[in-house]
Amino acid sequence: MTGQTDPLDPHVRARSTMEGSTRDLSYPPSPEPLAVAVYDNHTHLEIADGENPLHYREHLDRASEVGVRGVVQVGTDVLTSRWSAAVAAREPRVLAAVAIHPNEAPALAESGELDAALAVIDELAAQPRVVAIGETGLDYFRTEPGSGRDAQLAAFEAHIAIAKKHGLALQIHDRDAHDDIVATLLRVGAPERTVFHCFSGGVELARACAEHGWYASMAGTVTFKNAHNLREALEVLPRSLVLVETDAPFLTPHPYRGRPNGPYLLPHTVRAIAEHLGADVDEFSAQLSANTELVYGSWDAHPVAAAADVPGNPLDLSATAGER
Repeated sequence: MTGQTDPLDPHVRARSTMEGSTRDLSYPPSPEPLAVAVYDNHTHLEIADGENPLHYREHLDRASEVGVRGVVQVGTDVLTSRWSAAVAAREPRVLAAVAIHPNEAPALAESGELDAALAVIDELAAQPRVVAIGETGLDYFRTEPGSGRDAQLAAFEAHIAIAKKHGLALQIHDRDAHDDIVATLLRVGAPERTVFHCFSGGVELARACAEHGWYASMAGTVTFKNAHNLREALEVLPRSLVLVETDAPFLTPHPYRGRPNGPYLLPHTVRAIAEHLGADVDEFSAQLSANTELVYGSWDAHPVAAAADVPGNPLDLSATAGER
């Protein structure tokens, strides 16, 4: 890291998702701007992607040009959570979420480091521009039954407790674990503002969200031709519980599926949902913006620090996990 003067320099971000890939690595063109601005409530700007990876400020500038007024930058381990909090502290278009991703929890538990990592998340949660605990939850796609899932559940419950302690929203990672996540939320008590990030359920999970007042955040997957379950879920969900996200650099919306993603591509998802629901795009965008501010508060609620005031040394994210 010798010679780096900016602790948030893009060249020290996570390893690129394009390693070993044969996909189209060019960024898609910008969509037509939205007339009414929205927020991307879940993105990972620390992860480099594409043939010419964008600096996080380039991502934000492109987003601003098309009607995406702000993002929630999401951590997945101690390093990226610190990065996310540091970016939010200096950039008015960014708020932060911090957590240990469920796929990180088993190894940390095995090495005896999980409690220490969770203590860092608890400390970061006290920062004024950290507005959510996430992404946390359960992932049964890559974790077999046994001690790994036990570690995920313990971490999930600890994150729920941290969110409630600090009065923050909870962003849930739910992969092939709908029933156990719902059961956990009901057993320990969900935070007042609970969000299913990259909602992947169907009508049944949508009904549970509607019943309990949990938010469903729709990513670019809702635009995929085979995502009938997501569009059916939208028909059940109250519009007051719908959010939108990119989960960039993953899950790029149609018609650019597979190419690098960024917050500036969110209008594709917004328009696809509005079209499916038969809603006016401007009215729907206004609803999304209001929903997002109810969950996370205003992006202007806490002032940002001058660049020189951001704590920490240059961050080396080269060991950060790749695609989840």
